Amino acid sequence: MSAIADQPVPTPEDRAILLPLRQRILERHLGVRAVHLHRRGRPDVEHRAVEDTAENLYSVSKTVTVLAVGLARTEGHLDVEDRLVDHLPAPAGGYGRGVEEIRLRHLLTMTSGSPVTGFADDERLDPDLTARILRTDLVRAPGAAFEYSNASTYLLARVVAERTSLEVRDYLMPRLFEPLGILNPQWFTCRAGHTWGATGLFLRTSELARIGRVLLDDGRWEGRELIPAEWIDRLHAAGTWVPTARVDEPEAERYGFQVWDCSPEGAWRADGAFGQFVLVLPRQEAVVTITAHHESPTDQILAAVWAELLPALDAGTAR
Repeated sequence: MSAIADQPVPTPEDRAILLPLRQRILERHLGVRAVHLHRRGRPDVEHRAVEDTAENLYSVSKTVTVLAVGLARTEGHLDVEDRLVDHLPAPAGGYGRGVEEIRLRHLLTMTSGSPVTGFADDERLDPDLTARILRTDLVRAPGAAFEYSNASTYLLARVVAERTSLEVRDYLMPRLFEPLGILNPQWFTCRAGHTWGATGLFLRTSELARIGRVLLDDGRWEGRELIPAEWIDRLHAAGTWVPTARVDEPEAERYGFQVWDCSPEGAWRADGAFGQFVLVLPRQEAVVTITAHHESPTDQILAAVWAELLPALDAGTAR
């Protein structure tokens, strides 16, 4: 079945569900460019302020990278309990102190203990970022504490590439992107030419919404399994979450395998800078995809969704 098969035409009632959220977005200047709502058994609806052009998804890219990790695991290339050093060779001078204790699950949950996070310009522009990370001593034991890190996801992308001989973008083309009708996605690379993994994936909102459906539907698309359901479950399983110590941020208290926990019960999300979101709402049988450019705290956008859209979704599910 085509990735962009004809969809049912939404009724005025279907479209009306986004009106309160749209009003709040406008009144509070939340910078939202598009909202796409998919509900099982109902036509998709969207509100759009701009044309559907490719947007930098920022850290939503991390959630796409973790799908590649899951596929590589299924194909026998790696396991989450593997040591990082069993996949990436030692740099000149050898591994930094403690690096041999990092397991892939520490990268997945951003608990590696490495001080190299990939945010500083001198790190991002390093001609061999992989070697820089591997040769740097850890500042804490792996698993001891969460620290948000682009470098962790970058290393996961490097492991996938090392084991499959394909950069993450190319590895995902026949396995995820092409089945979803995403035919030429662009993804930033580091100076060495490796897919960044952590950021820099450009997709249209409508394309990202298809990935959102895959997350909601346990890895399936139009009846075909693209990602194993067991892996989708593991991203946000009870035993996966790690505390972030952000006790004053209800939308950032727990982190899973490259996804965030949400304050509404059962909800979880992919989350990128300036308000890029894929909000997976299993209890409401829905997924909300948002692209935006909001330079104030983006939990304002989440609060708007919880206040203006979630009650209507709850009411619809109860009927």
